[in-house]
Amino acid sequence: MEQTEEITNNCEVYGNITTNQNIKIHTPEKLFQCEVCKKEFGVSGSLNRHMMIHTGEKPFKCEVCNTSFSRRGDLKRHMSIHTGEKPFQCEVCDKSFSRNEVLNRHMRSHTGEKPFQCEVCSKRFVSSAKSNQHMKVHTGEKPFQCEVCNKSFSRRGHLIRHMMIHTGEKPFNCEVCYKRLCDSRNLYLHMRIHTGEKPIKCEVCNKMFRAPGSLNRHMTIHTGE
Repeated sequence: MEQTEEITNNCEVYGNITTNQNIKIHTPEKLFQCEVCKKEFGVSGSLNRHMMIHTGEKPFKCEVCNTSFSRRGDLKRHMSIHTGEKPFQCEVCDKSFSRNEVLNRHMRSHTGEKPFQCEVCSKRFVSSAKSNQHMKVHTGEKPFQCEVCNKSFSRRGHLIRHMMIHTGEKPFNCEVCYKRLCDSRNLYLHMRIHTGEKPIKCEVCNKMFRAPGSLNRHMTIHTGE
């Protein structure tokens, strides 16, 4: 039987590959289809990796904590948690990160870049996660429910803080007066009592306040509400 000669090309994207492979990658033809969701792929390897979404298969296991992953790259990134390795360093403030994408998000704190915009109110955010979280303000979605009193919250962190009402837990301790508080934000605001800091200004009369809640209550004087 006559054999078709495979010619090796030096692809600018993938390096040395055969002509047949090159055609499959760079043409819009997608030969491999997922039988579950009908998504199509140009190469069989991409389909095989995709199928793990449906099968739940996670063949790459962390030898330290036994957490499993569907992709080798995810396991590699996870391992930095155990090794403490943070090879990606911010050139502005020298803070280091375990992943490049986290460094990229951090850099926006220096550049002021907010590439994600709310389609409802046009407010901008530094990350898609922050934008998605914000959308719950408009949708009214509150997927996190307290199992004790059934109160619902839009964010998991709010539910965790709320649960301390039921447990009585106050894990944050003021080092000045030893008052205990239920979350780090309350401790942060409480510390302004000792420092005298009042960074929040009323735009109407220029009076300064320690906390946003104090400003909101004060604003009723001007609004008459």
